[in-house]
Amino acid sequence: MNEHVLKTVNLTKSYHGIKALQDVSVTLEFGKIYGLIGQNGAGKTTLMRLVTGLSFPTSGSVELFGHTGEKALQIERRRIGCMIEYPSLTPNMTAKENLTFHRIMRGIPNKEVEDEVLELVGLTDTGKKKAKDFSLGMKQRLGIAVALLGNPELLILDEPINGLDPLGVVEVRNLLKKLCEEQQLTILISSHNLPELYQTATDYIIIHNGEVKQTLTLTQLEERCKHHLLISCDQPEKLVSILEMKLNTTNYKVMPDKNIKLYDYVNDKERVSRVLFESGIIVTNLSNEGDTLEDYFISVIGGGRNV
Repeated sequence: MNEHVLKTVNLTKSYHGIKALQDVSVTLEFGKIYGLIGQNGAGKTTLMRLVTGLSFPTSGSVELFGHTGEKALQIERRRIGCMIEYPSLTPNMTAKENLTFHRIMRGIPNKEVEDEVLELVGLTDTGKKKAKDFSLGMKQRLGIAVALLGNPELLILDEPINGLDPLGVVEVRNLLKKLCEEQQLTILISSHNLPELYQTATDYIIIHNGEVKQTLTLTQLEERCKHHLLISCDQPEKLVSILEMKLNTTNYKVMPDKNIKLYDYVNDKERVSRVLFESGIIVTNLSNEGDTLEDYFISVIGGGRNV
């Protein structure tokens, strides 16, 4: 079994000489939820369209489930479910009728799958209600149900929480987590809403102006945004022993430049300063650090000028 579901290498897409995507190399592993983060126009939808075969790359390659080449990719794309840009629904049809229509269009013989996915997305009780009368959250869930008809192993969703009210956001978030945990689905979900993805994704891909700026796990994101006291001094080795013996903490991290991040006493900087002074440590910096999620995203894409 391959370790990854999707792998792109130097994927590039140009429109009339303008690069919408440039040298994008990403790898998606099984059973994770990947948050593709970027502003509108960053290249999120372009990447999804290339992966799903709705568009073709100018250069670079796509590998799905260990296979490359256009013939093999056409076969492997049957293992993908997607909702790109907006749900493909017929307004005057019920939820069940929409699913029947898409199932027949895609040549899926198993009728029972319609009721299975309706139950999965929580739309079994909509009866004869037309899709045009659904709330935005219900329409998004029905769109996800359509994407799930072929029992996919990779689910690709483009801005599924865009425009939803808080209840709709929670509905979609809980559904995605359930699908990942119970169905072992790999999910790629795009958004420009980092705080919301923070509650959903296990891994993150930050994209800006068609280029991947950073890939990181939830643990790495939390570490980089975690509030702390940043301490610079003339005797970092002695500082470590003082932290443990006089401040009774091991909740710190020594950085490669010998600065130290102290995660305790964040709101008691005066005590830390006093103890270090009394111990003969010359402190050259003692500051509160740590980004909000928005601050971190802005720093990665190049500062406030890009917002």
